[in-house]
Amino acid sequence: MLKYFLLIIILLPLYAAERDGITYPDEITVSGTPLVLNGLGTREATMFNVNVYVAALYVETPSSSGSSIYESDEARRLILHFVRDVGMDDITGAWQQGFENNAANQVASMQDDINLLNSWMREMKAGDRMQFTCIPGTGLEVSVKGSVKGTIPGNDFAGAFFSIWLGDNPPNSGLKNGLLGLD
Repeated sequence: MLKYFLLIIILLPLYAAERDGITYPDEITVSGTPLVLNGLGTREATMFNVNVYVAALYVETPSSSGSSIYESDEARRLILHFVRDVGMDDITGAWQQGFENNAANQVASMQDDINLLNSWMREMKAGDRMQFTCIPGTGLEVSVKGSVKGTIPGNDFAGAFFSIWLGDNPPNSGLKNGLLGLD
């Protein structure tokens, strides 16, 4: 009994943040760089505010400013934990709309990279995760269902990608506020 109690005490701090039943650790390490949880947000869709995924944003330097995060040269990671099934076309359509809503002046020059990102997408089932990691000097590493699909080089694309959630026109304001630690 004592060993189970000790195991719970040891594991408890690792998963201290929770939103809508999904837990995330307070800290992670990316390429040897410690990142802290900046915030958690829930993506809601349709006029009925149906939960689609719970997102976690990890950064080197916490901030409540979306632009300071997506314009940063620091490492950062966005994790999307799906709480319902979502088709590939819905995902790629959401990326395109997000780029157009928050980085419209860059869409034409980044369309090849957007197409590459879209080619890595798959239908997501409840419980599946996507992970997007900005690695300084390298680019945006994309992982779908635990499998690294590739890296899109350059910080410009990574910044535009993170602006989908942190820019002026996020998918829903509660999602942005949660990721920025404002709710």
